[in-house]
Amino acid sequence: MRFDATDRRILELLQMDASMPLAELAQHVHLTQTPCWKRVQRLKRSGVIRRQVTLCDPTALGVGTTVFVSLRTAQHSAEWSERFSALVATVPEVVEVYRMTGDRDYLLRLAVGGIDDYDRVYHTLIQSIQLHDVTSNFAMEQVKYSTALPVREN
Repeated sequence: MRFDATDRRILELLQMDASMPLAELAQHVHLTQTPCWKRVQRLKRSGVIRRQVTLCDPTALGVGTTVFVSLRTAQHSAEWSERFSALVATVPEVVEVYRMTGDRDYLLRLAVGGIDDYDRVYHTLIQSIQLHDVTSNFAMEQVKYSTALPVREN
């Protein structure tokens, strides 16, 4: 899908605050409400806007500790991959999962309450599926965090 400057600005603004009233959004992009609404609907229909969510403060929810977990497996079958995907989908502390290149097979980002909470998740993982190696790193400081993606000309 091709975006013009107005589409890009709409996406930038909605990524900062998806609850922005349509009238305010339209004003920021120099459109009236109806054309602005139509653009937003087109971006939704095309799948560019996947969903709108509320971002919560992890510390306020008691899960302010971020842990990055690198996994290696000796299993590379479709069956193992499906079981692994099903497992991590059931663990709410696992907030992101990536299949990687290089010497690690998967990278997980966990949001936990502390080391005891992490240890419970760790035991859930190692008892539920066969893993070759698990390496965990606790984040000391969050230097940058954003859910907003760059909106560039295509």
